[in-house]
Amino acid sequence: MGPTGEDPRISVLSRLSESVKTISELPECRNAFRKIYGNFVRRVKLLSPLFEELRDSDKALGVEEVIALESLGEALNSAKELIKSVNQGSKLYQALQRDKIIDKFHQMTVKIEAALSKIPYDKFDMSEEVCEQIELVHTQFKRAKERKDTLDSQLEMDLSIAVGDSEPDPVIIKRLSEMLHLRTINDLKKESLAFHELVIASDGAVGDHFEKMQALLKKLKDLVLTENPEVDNSERDKSMIKHRSPVIPDDFRCPISLELMKDPVIVSTGQTYERSCIQKWLDAGHKTCPKTQQTLLHTAITPNYVLKSLIALWCESNGVELPKKQGNGKNKKAGCSVSDCDRASIASLLEKLAKGNSEEQRAAAGELRLLAKRNADNRVCIAEAGAIPLLVELLSSSDPRTQEHAVTALLNLSINESNKGAIVNAGAIPDIVDVLKKGSMEARENAAATLFSLSVVDENKVAIGAAGAIPSLIKLLCEGTPRGKKDAATAIFNLSIYQGNKARAIRAGIVAPLMRLLKDAGSGMVDEALAILAILASHQEGKMAIAQAEPISVLVEVIRTGFPRNRENAAAVLWSLCTGDIQQLKLARELGAEEALKELSENGTDRAKRKAGNVLEQLQRVEDSIDL
Repeated sequence: MGPTGEDPRISVLSRLSESVKTISELPECRNAFRKIYGNFVRRVKLLSPLFEELRDSDKALGVEEVIALESLGEALNSAKELIKSVNQGSKLYQALQRDKIIDKFHQMTVKIEAALSKIPYDKFDMSEEVCEQIELVHTQFKRAKERKDTLDSQLEMDLSIAVGDSEPDPVIIKRLSEMLHLRTINDLKKESLAFHELVIASDGAVGDHFEKMQALLKKLKDLVLTENPEVDNSERDKSMIKHRSPVIPDDFRCPISLELMKDPVIVSTGQTYERSCIQKWLDAGHKTCPKTQQTLLHTAITPNYVLKSLIALWCESNGVELPKKQGNGKNKKAGCSVSDCDRASIASLLEKLAKGNSEEQRAAAGELRLLAKRNADNRVCIAEAGAIPLLVELLSSSDPRTQEHAVTALLNLSINESNKGAIVNAGAIPDIVDVLKKGSMEARENAAATLFSLSVVDENKVAIGAAGAIPSLIKLLCEGTPRGKKDAATAIFNLSIYQGNKARAIRAGIVAPLMRLLKDAGSGMVDEALAILAILASHQEGKMAIAQAEPISVLVEVIRTGFPRNRENAAAVLWSLCTGDIQQLKLARELGAEEALKELSENGTDRAKRKAGNVLEQLQRVEDSIDL
């Protein structure tokens, strides 16, 4: 019995049944992932008879069975959160992030299949019919694990054209409207609100996707306004609209002035205000949100472009003149899309960075972070204005949020190739490494991403390694969030291209965490772990350290069942370990490497075929010497 007296068997089976029920009852997915989503949900639904039969059975479950079912329960809970987010989120943003979403579905498939593999079905008292169904489901998950799903090829092509072409064929926009189920004004309003929530949740940091989404939303809106039967464009209705005074939705009014907003901005509490009104409030020294009375975490304000788009849509639909904003970006400098107003704003922010109090510095760094994220022109203008040395100074700030803003602003600026040199020349590397060691988790993760960005330049690999980054990157690889682990892994991989950094990584203990990630199929880090091991195995110290971790059984398994690039890297590691080491060769043969390598030598990538062939030759020589 559990601590509350509940039978653990009943408890775990009830939770499993509830998870499957919740997943089954979610509405049909109407976005780019409906096929992938549908297949995934269908497979999960088929598990239901197993839990129902076990719950109704009189046979007690042992500890092993309960633990295995708990593992499956965790996997299904994660799956439930994923499919909820896909069902409810912004359709356009998810379509633009399609590779990441597909990866998440695949990781969930791998996780569920791994959990199903641990369940001792032979110990259950199940009917033959349920046994056959569960065997079928498990086979389906295994098959799905072996290959990643892809989006409809027509949808992939249409998205690429719609994003890349300023005036795509209207037929393509029409097809996207149908495939993404964005067919009506109401659909588009929901889509805009979903993206608005995303912007708030991510502190405005949705990157270059913002501009792509704005352009796509406008194209879809233009299509719907001209073609959708829900929109009555008769002259009579237009006249009626013009001669009435429509009620302004509360969400479109500034909570301070109660007027229709023309330049809405978001504060740290998530509330939106008219820019001029909230700026006056902040300039008067207030440190609270006027509407909620919550203390503001920072005074940075983020443009709410999504709500601005919604207001424009409402104004157009109701015959209301669009609100004008002073300084709307006229007189742009040739070759640059940053307005004089924005340049003045950047100059003002730099003044606060240089001479402001701690709160002003924090807010200014936060705004520069978002400006640098938004587009390439901003990154050029911010650097040209002299922001980089000031941001580097703030890396040593005692305020965690200021430090986080500064390192993330530098990360965003480093996307520009010429800015990489300016950041390094400003002496940033030791300070970024210090943030990586001592900052908040988000600051550490963004410091890792910045070091990766800077390490693209070969000479920076040496400087970053010498500054002591690698042990801290390994620590982040062990304890970071999934995103942090990815950032740490990519930085370590890039740095390890330089021979001297390989030794640093090995001596800092990189092999053990890499082996843990390699053995955990649900970690989502198998690709990165193998790629780093393959590059370290070419170093003599790396070869010895990897051999001591006894990796051959897991390498053989990857060669047998992994994805093409992982099979290639596993073969490369195996080749390094076995070359000149008869003990490793004998162990590889005992663990069934020969059969797996023969198949790889026929069906792998070119590099995989070469590595597999070399190891097979060595295995043959060992066999011949034994026969003699």
